[in-house]
This record gives sequence, structure tokens and C-alpha cells, in this order.
Amino acid sequence: MPLSVLLLLAGLTGLVIGCAATYAMHRSEGRERERAEADSPGTLPEQVAEVLTILRSAYVVLDASGDVLRASPLAYSYGIVRASGNDYPRLASPELLELAADVGRGGGWRDERLSLRRSGQEDDDAVIDVRIGALGETGVLLLADDLTRAVRVEETRRDFVANVSHELKTPVGAITLLAETMEDAAEDPDAVRRFAERMQTESRRLGHLVQEIIELSRVQGTSALPDAEPVEIDDVVAEAVALNRNFALGSRIEVVTGGTGGLRVFGSASMLTTALSNLVSNAISYSEPDTRVGISVRRDQGMVELSVKDQGTGISKENLERVFERFFRVDRARSRATGGSGLGLAIVKHIATDHGGEVTAWSMAGQGSTFTLRLPEMGRTGAITVSGATPPSRPSDPQQTPRKGH
Repeated sequence: MPLSVLLLLAGLTGLVIGCAATYAMHRSEGRERERAEADSPGTLPEQVAEVLTILRSAYVVLDASGDVLRASPLAYSYGIVRASGNDYPRLASPELLELAADVGRGGGWRDERLSLRRSGQEDDDAVIDVRIGALGETGVLLLADDLTRAVRVEETRRDFVANVSHELKTPVGAITLLAETMEDAAEDPDAVRRFAERMQTESRRLGHLVQEIIELSRVQGTSALPDAEPVEIDDVVAEAVALNRNFALGSRIEVVTGGTGGLRVFGSASMLTTALSNLVSNAISYSEPDTRVGISVRRDQGMVELSVKDQGTGISKENLERVFERFFRVDRARSRATGGSGLGLAIVKHIATDHGGEVTAWSMAGQGSTFTLRLPEMGRTGAITVSGATPPSRPSDPQQTPRKGH
């Protein structure tokens, strides 16, 4: 065989052996790199990362030294993890750091409920339910749920139950005492009649309180406006006045109405009537005999304003800031006399909010008080006509639409 052929075959054989050796070396390096990445404390196994992505709780993964390897956006939102500038993200709470270190040393799980200061909200602490456990041999997993809203709702519920219990106890106790006294005075017709009248008064007060509790529960329900429709404000005013007519006559209070007519809003007629009726009833309750309560309606920059003004003694500044709180009453003695529960204005506030509006209060000592219910005005809903075209046979402007009784 010629020498040139032998040299060519030797060269090809050496080339094949070199390529095979190079491939084996690269493959070995790749395996070593994959093994090193898998063993690296900064890398999560693929299966763990997939599980974390479907968690509804906020999560933080830490290494054995307590450094944050991965954190969900919720963890930053809850204030559990913070990072400023070029710094690495860190646990924001010393309590969390201590818990993570404890789990990292001893393993197992820890469950805690902590109050954390939110960033940017210095006066608002978040209530966080935290569960920390070992993740493998060198990692720590922290899961957290924000319970702030649930805790506040529970506190509000407890306060509400306590207030309701206290308010119900007064008329129930009075009725029980009057019944016992009436039994002892069974042979005295005048005493029986007197005690029976007082029992009726306390029964009406109890019934009124229960009705307002039911009303407050209804306006706080999930379906705020189940029967929303165009509402004529004139009809709301007329109905509210009618509901309080006997109360006003008995208190020697004149109720007068005025302002812009023909205005409409979109919402629940029954709820708006309840809100305005509560304002009128309050105005009558806190007015002196032979005075006047005025109801005025006007349009103001796309809003309908219903103002109820009385000529009472007024409300102090510190009390004015609390009048919309549940069970708060400016004059408890007068409230006992009139059967007030302290829920009327809270109901008004909820109804105004449900309709996209608000209720405000103004008062000055010796000049009475004015409560104003502001609601978005309902715009025109008729067809738009082109200039020169024949106008529609029926007017689309609510102010031009004739209504019964006006």
C-alpha cells in the first residue's frame, strides 16, 4: 500500500479519535455543570418552582443563611420582603428572620401570626399568617396570607354584636320590669293603664331598633342595588315627607319642600326613600316645637343634592365628625325619649355609597344642622336627533317630561 494512503488513513483515524475525545470531554463538563447547578443553594428544582407558581399564598424561598432566593410579588406587597437600591432582597421583619433561622437549624414547621408595618403606611399594620418549614436539606420555605381585612371585619362584627346586645338590653329590661310592676298593681286600673302605655313605648322602641338593624344588614349586603332603575327625586321627597307626616305633626314641626323639580337618578327608589326619610326623621327629632324642617333639591355639576335643614341647637364639632358611626347619638337623653337607635345616619351613609354618592353634614351652635345627600344625576337617555330632523314626539329631557301630581 502506498505510503501516502497510509498517512491519510492515520490522519483520519487521529481526527476521529480527537473528535470523540472532545465530545466526551464536553459532555462530561455539561453533566458536571448541571450537577453543580442542581446542588447550588441559589437554584430551585424544577418541580418546586412549578408548585410555587400555582400557590395562592405569598411565598419566599431562603437558603440556609437566611438569604432570599426567590419571592413572589405578593411577598413584596405584604411587606414581608423588601429591597432598596442595589441591595439583595431581605426579610423585612426581625421576627421572620428569627423564625427562618430557627427552622433552618432545627427543621420542622412553625406557624405564627404577626403584625407587620407596611411600607408607605406608617400608621397601618398588616396582620400576616405565616407558616415556615424546611425545604430540602439546605432551604427554607415561607408561606404567608394577609388576614388584615378578615381581622378588621371580625373586630367590627364583635363591636356590632356588643352594641346591639347593649341596645336591646335596655328596652327588654324595661318591658320586663314594667310587666312585673303591672302584676303587682293589678288591682289599680290607673297604674295598669300607665304601665301599659310605657310598655307600648318601649315595645315600639324595640321594634324600631330591630327594623333598623335589619335595614342596615340589607344595605350592607352583597347585592346593594337589586332593583336599580331610573328614580324620580320628586317622588322620593314626597314619600319621605309622607312617612314622617304624623311624627312632624305630633312634634309641632312644619316640613317644607322646595328647589329644582324633575331631577332623576339611577338606583333603588325604596333605599333612597329610606335614606331621605332617616334624615327628615333625625331633623324632626332634634328640633324644638314650632320650628321648621326644610328639604331642598338642586343640581350641582352633575350631582343631585338633597339637603335637609333643621332649626335645632346644632351639633358640636367633635360630635359632627362621628355622627355617621353606628350607634353614635349626639344626645342620648333625647334619643331615649324619641326612640332613636343611632343607626339611621349609618344607613344613610351606606345607601349614599351604594349609589356612587355621599352624605355630608354641616352644623353650627344655635343655627341648626344641614345634612346633604349627593347623588349622580341620571343623564338624558333619549335618541339624539340631527339638526333639521323632525324632533321625537316624546321629550327625552327628564325636566320636560310631564309626571302625575306635578
